[in-house]
Amino acid sequence: MSAAGRQIVWSIGLSVLIAIVVTGVFTYVFPLNSWSELWTRHFMDIPIALFIPAFSIAMGILLGALSGFYWRKQFRFIENSLHQLEEGKHVDFKINPPVTEMQTIAVRIEKLGKQIAEQAKLSQRLATEKVEDQESRIQELIEQERNRLARELHDSVSQQLFAASMMMSAINETRELSEENFETKQLKMVEEMIHQSQLEMRALLLHLRPVALKNKSLQEGIEELLIELSQKVTMDIKWKVEEFPLDKGVEDHLFRILQESISNTLRHSKASMLEVLLIKRDDLIIMRIVDDGVGFEVEEAKAGSYGMQNMHERAVEVGGTLKVISVKNKGTRLEVKVPVVESGEVADD
Repeated sequence: MSAAGRQIVWSIGLSVLIAIVVTGVFTYVFPLNSWSELWTRHFMDIPIALFIPAFSIAMGILLGALSGFYWRKQFRFIENSLHQLEEGKHVDFKINPPVTEMQTIAVRIEKLGKQIAEQAKLSQRLATEKVEDQESRIQELIEQERNRLARELHDSVSQQLFAASMMMSAINETRELSEENFETKQLKMVEEMIHQSQLEMRALLLHLRPVALKNKSLQEGIEELLIELSQKVTMDIKWKVEEFPLDKGVEDHLFRILQESISNTLRHSKASMLEVLLIKRDDLIIMRIVDDGVGFEVEEAKAGSYGMQNMHERAVEVGGTLKVISVKNKGTRLEVKVPVVESGEVADD
């Protein structure tokens, strides 16, 4: 039952009780010669026996409705404040509630919002320091190893697949002049398999090479990654990337989340379309990756996938949230939201 409904019910009950008490006091102070006088005495042409309870109940409903609507407004005020806090927005009480208890709650919510903002600021600063320290010690070794693997795969397996593809194409072109038979169909299937292997090898090489932004901004890194990807794989790739400054730690974590998500799309989704969005709205940085692949069970992936856990941890490290929505045979949408921190405080427009 809503707050307004409860107030009305309580007020009606109280009104009935007051009506009974008033009637008892009235009959005690002004004794009745007979009970029939309750019906013979009139007030505003209404018998006293009906006027007292009817008036009491009507006043109870009116007062209960006013009280209920008032408290419902106060509760919604608190609910909206908590919702803003949950979304990572800064809560600023420009008008304090008139009730002392609600003022206390508002003050505690505002303090909680400041604490969350401080934690987000601290998390982002620690993430930045952690990235700078780690990159100075291990990034060079990781890049060298990845480049070595990519170079060996490109020089050996990738070149062999390319040669095999060219040979199969030449064989199939010569066989097209003769009558198509079982062997010709088999050779075409082999050619398609080699072509698919080439695509997967290109995706793997793309995943192995760039692992850090280095001296590029997040926007530049995203565009460079997607342009190279569109040249390597047969997939419709679209992106919208807005320009705005970010801390190095936030940029690195968002870029690595994007890399992990694209890697999963290439390996598992069988998608024909990929869309990437990076925008800044309402003091929030929003990065969204959408594909039209086969989808997966999100809960099972969270429990058993290291990549999914890693992406969630990276989002939390910069004070953000990560949400994944996936529908079987419809596609997957991954969205990261990170609160904006400017000059050591949550941005306040």
